[in-house]
Amino acid sequence: MTRVAAAQLAAGTDVAANLAACLRMIDAAAAASAELVVLPEFCNHLSWYDDRAHARRMARTLGDSFLTAIADRAARHGIYVKIGVTLARDDGRTTGTSLLFGADGALLGQSDKQILMGAENDYLDAGQEDSPVIETRLGRIGMYACMEGVINEVTRSLAVRGAQLLLNSLNSFATDEASLHIPVRAAENKVWVVAANKVGPLLPVDQLPAIAERLGVPPDRLHGAGESQIVAPDGTCVAMAPAAGEAVVVADIEIALADDKTRPDGTDLFAARRPELYAPLSASPAGRRPQAGADTITAAIAAPDTATIRELATGGVDLIVLPELAPVPIPEVVRALADTAAYAVLSVRDGDAHHAVLLHADGVVGRQPQLHRTDRHPWLTEPGDDLAVFELPWGRLALVVGDDALFPETFRLAAIQHADVVAVPCTPAEPWELRLGLPERAAENRLNVVAAGPGLTGALYALTPDFTLWTAWSGPFTGVISHPVVTAVPPGASSVRATLRPAQAVNRAVSKGTDLVDGRPRRPIDTVTAR
Repeated sequence: MTRVAAAQLAAGTDVAANLAACLRMIDAAAAASAELVVLPEFCNHLSWYDDRAHARRMARTLGDSFLTAIADRAARHGIYVKIGVTLARDDGRTTGTSLLFGADGALLGQSDKQILMGAENDYLDAGQEDSPVIETRLGRIGMYACMEGVINEVTRSLAVRGAQLLLNSLNSFATDEASLHIPVRAAENKVWVVAANKVGPLLPVDQLPAIAERLGVPPDRLHGAGESQIVAPDGTCVAMAPAAGEAVVVADIEIALADDKTRPDGTDLFAARRPELYAPLSASPAGRRPQAGADTITAAIAAPDTATIRELATGGVDLIVLPELAPVPIPEVVRALADTAAYAVLSVRDGDAHHAVLLHADGVVGRQPQLHRTDRHPWLTEPGDDLAVFELPWGRLALVVGDDALFPETFRLAAIQHADVVAVPCTPAEPWELRLGLPERAAENRLNVVAAGPGLTGALYALTPDFTLWTAWSGPFTGVISHPVVTAVPPGASSVRATLRPAQAVNRAVSKGTDLVDGRPRRPIDTVTAR
């Protein structure tokens, strides 16, 4: 077992005070017998500058007094330290950089942030190289920072290259970092994650009230959201700090558990990946964005009962999703849709293939084969070769069938084809799939997702127009950046419906200059798509 720590702290414009806070947190982690501690992002200075020249003046350089003090403290305690700072590079770039110091104080690795968030684009230069996997006596370590964990490619690349322990330094006021974006990267990759966020004001104290008023948010919503945490490979949080105040949390973890990529049916999730299918992710999104879908539609998940399907279809539901391999014949579902505008999605075994089938009152509209072979369906020997998107009167619909829902790349393929809604007949086998996986697929791609499983499990994950601070909010700002609105199945229900917002899929700008889909980083994608 290895004891690891996540430390949260406040950092302002006083570099000396910031350094003192970092050293205090390293001391506290060492006092708790931690062998490794993760500190937040931008520990040297607030991520707020007058201009690029100011950002460069405040940046650190390798070997300067600030970083030497960090290295010396690591060596004094014999502890690994991961810290996020800005660096003034010799080639003129100013980067947001993660640094890992070994227990002897040596610099073991560095990673420049590849996806900058909002105003960071005005002051910093994005990293152009993929983050390294660092071999240590503790295990194989990967580093990333904040926005790099809001989409899946950076962490996916690290995990595919063998990282067991991912270290995330954050500078975020978003409350859905702790509830969604941090733990999902552990679960979907079956790795450990140690994440350290800021607390306290993320903007200059003297300017904070005016900035908050201009944005229309309470000033305390522009503080670091804390909740630094340690997450197990199944997505379980094993230690979490409070939302406010300096804190260090520790946990004893078995790092080697991250080498087991199997799910309950025996499928090795990494061996089942199909990089050759993910090649389109290397290209820009497909052509000009089609016209936005309808403002709203009504969708439902339903038990495989024709009376229930008929009731929903005649009651104005636009899209009905049935559980995977629902025992109801296609002709009966078509009859239940008669004289309505509703569409239904179910899945069927078709010889040695598993198909999602899109139905309308006129019959079969289209089919989507499952793309990934998994041990749950040993008969599935003819997987599909691409993901289709269907043009419907209210928007663009993708079908993700069965265990394809386990792979972030599947939904990314839908996003680059400008899907608005994804129907998912599936069979969740682990708690993280509905709690973290499908909400993240909606959030990181700006997709409305409707997922139905046997026994009527599942949920509807709807986009909201209240998206980041870059767009006007219809209600009070809650601190949530991109988490969808989740409508789960009530106990004993035979159906559940919710409002989806296809038109909101067009808005992917999580902040100024930061697009969730168009801004996906190229170097990690090279790894994700490599055969």
